[in-house]
Amino acid sequence: MPVSLIVLAAGMGTRMNSDLPKVLHKVAAAPLLHHAIAAGRSLDPSRIVVVTGHGAEAVARAARDYDEACEAVLQEPQLGTAHAVAQAAPLLAAAEGEAIVLYGDTPFIRPETLEAMIEARSRHGVVVLGFTARDPGRYGRLVTAGDQLERIVEFKDATEEERAITLCNSGVICAEAKVLFSLVAAVGNDNKAQEFYLTDIVEIARKRGLSAGVVVCDEAETLGVNTRAQLAEAEVAFQSRARAEALENGVTLTAPETVFFALDTHVGRDAIIGPHVLFGPGVTIESGAEIKGFCHLEGCHVSRGADVGPFARLRPGAELAEDVHVGNFVEIKNSVLDEGVKVGHLTYIGDADVGEFTNIGAGTVTCNYDGVLKHRTRIGKRAFIGSDTMLVAPVTVGDGAMTASGSVVTEDVPAEALAVARSRQVNKLGFATKFIAKLKAVKAAGTKGH
Repeated sequence: MPVSLIVLAAGMGTRMNSDLPKVLHKVAAAPLLHHAIAAGRSLDPSRIVVVTGHGAEAVARAARDYDEACEAVLQEPQLGTAHAVAQAAPLLAAAEGEAIVLYGDTPFIRPETLEAMIEARSRHGVVVLGFTARDPGRYGRLVTAGDQLERIVEFKDATEEERAITLCNSGVICAEAKVLFSLVAAVGNDNKAQEFYLTDIVEIARKRGLSAGVVVCDEAETLGVNTRAQLAEAEVAFQSRARAEALENGVTLTAPETVFFALDTHVGRDAIIGPHVLFGPGVTIESGAEIKGFCHLEGCHVSRGADVGPFARLRPGAELAEDVHVGNFVEIKNSVLDEGVKVGHLTYIGDADVGEFTNIGAGTVTCNYDGVLKHRTRIGKRAFIGSDTMLVAPVTVGDGAMTASGSVVTEDVPAEALAVARSRQVNKLGFATKFIAKLKAVKAAGTKGH
């Protein structure tokens, strides 16, 4: 059965005290909006429509950055959640199958929960996601009778008896797409806020003879982000879940509480992650690799048997093949290191291709930027790059070639050749003693003058 997603992301988020749209604030190195879309994508949706408002262009762009199939519609003015859903009608009113309404500031709905909602649709015309709240506060209340949901009451419109109910509304709703938009079109704004509430569709559905039901999830899944404090709480919640999943999946975390994952981090079984490792977006660590402590990784791929760190940085485009060694204080950017390459320490490799089993000495730099353009360095197989070599790109070092320590290489080095590119050393005998004595005399004269 086809599924369409409608992600509501129009709010300003005034309580965030920010010029940035609320749904673009980040948890686990990804906008909140990406988390919501990620949950829905587990259903393999045929359409994804994001309803924008405040910062519409930026929100639409962020949605497409995550999934280019996302479509954006504008809610202007913003007159409530039913009004927001109605903005998607021109795109989805004729869509076949189910429609699920998600929220761009509610990042932790689990795929299993959405699947349960789809399953419950076989018994009910409308399915609402609810949760039992420890402190119901100002949440909307779900009024039920047996397994039937009779209505949803907003807190501001609820009676004291209704406010005593602890089963609360998450806002997530599932219904057949055509039915959803028909119900939304019938919603009025006769309430204290004069807004069009999506929650009213339950009562409208029942009047039309459709049943409504509830799927209950853990309260933690419904965590919404409205303030900076809640954003921090969301980060803690995500990291706790991600660490637990990594351990369950056979990843060794030597100090779990110090490792920070991104939304899309993939770490294979039997990988070892040391303390204080930070994963940015787009990182894949294959089984059996090791990331030692205090490393920062982003947009990179580390293959089986490779080891990285400690204190290393892998930037976007870093591709490490099997059994590569990247040591302490090494930075790799937009470079491919083939099998068995060793880059031990204090080195920058940027915009480069390094052949298998090549050794890169300490202090080596690929000088890839001329102030305007980036240029590429190519190093062949089983080459040896001496310590403190400056490779001024574009330049090629052939298979089996060597560079002498301290060289500044500006021309290609043929295969199996040794490149020596440094000034000739001259030893001036006795000069050091005489020079130091002269400096001391100048210093003493200056002190007496004062």
